[in-house]
Amino acid sequence: MQVGIVGLPNAGKTTLFNALTRAGAEVTAYASVAEKANVGMAIIPDERLAPLAALIGSKKTTPAAIRVVDVPTTSADLPGGLRQADLLLAVLDGFSEDADPARDLETLKLEMVVADRDHVQRRLEKVRKEAKSGDPGRRREETLLDELLTHLDSGRPLSEVDGSLPPELEPLTTKALVPVENGPGGIDCKLEMELAELPPEEAAEFRVGPSALDEVVRALKEALGLISFFTVGDTEARAWTLRHGQTALDAAESIHSDIARGFIRAEVIRWDDLLEAGSHAEAARRGLQRLEGKSYVVEDGDVVNVRFNV
Repeated sequence: MQVGIVGLPNAGKTTLFNALTRAGAEVTAYASVAEKANVGMAIIPDERLAPLAALIGSKKTTPAAIRVVDVPTTSADLPGGLRQADLLLAVLDGFSEDADPARDLETLKLEMVVADRDHVQRRLEKVRKEAKSGDPGRRREETLLDELLTHLDSGRPLSEVDGSLPPELEPLTTKALVPVENGPGGIDCKLEMELAELPPEEAAEFRVGPSALDEVVRALKEALGLISFFTVGDTEARAWTLRHGQTALDAAESIHSDIARGFIRAEVIRWDDLLEAGSHAEAARRGLQRLEGKSYVVEDGDVVNVRFNV
């Protein structure tokens, strides 16, 4: 899963990126189009992982994470830029003297409409040349792109278009958008970036209440439609993510392609049932552990052990 960070100049995009990923990217007042995208991983907090690791005696714990990309412009033509993102995180200025987060959100949405308009225009010019060969597929796409261009020229996003769009477009205005105010009404990105540089115990001493940063990550997880499942063993206890509705075979593929290829069955137990039972053996004795096939839909909180043979 990949999240792209967008925002108007000086809204705090890169500051929030650093707070989420601890990547230490340079924070500048203005970004150049020539700048490369910042890429990092945002940890998904999960209070279930530590007690599972303690129960089994795992040597290390590995939380699930979301890939985060901070690009310098909304044009998103950079490799790995916003157009490849599954969701957009909009950072809104709430600290400036004349701050108006609601206004900035509308401005940002309009900028993305303009970016999509330019993107469709370039695609149309390319397809129009190819359609001269008489290819019926290209002629149909040319007609559709003309219609999309008219739609965007009216200032409306492509999310309002009925029907499917050419997959090559990867439009910005069809992506889910999660707004975050960088200010008193939301999250103090600069403070969170500074706290992210401290050990967790020290950072907790400076907080009042739950971490605002953790709430942002949880909001991203919910907007992406993700669930978490766990694998636990002596070596490692690890959290993984899947989309809602994905199966045991998808879970196996997430762990390793060889495991999916040689899938036999999945041993599944709820995380809280495992903690209550005290061990896998006791959970199995109580009938709390189930054997599931490839089509089993994984639920949030499942502890999964895939049996496989390659």
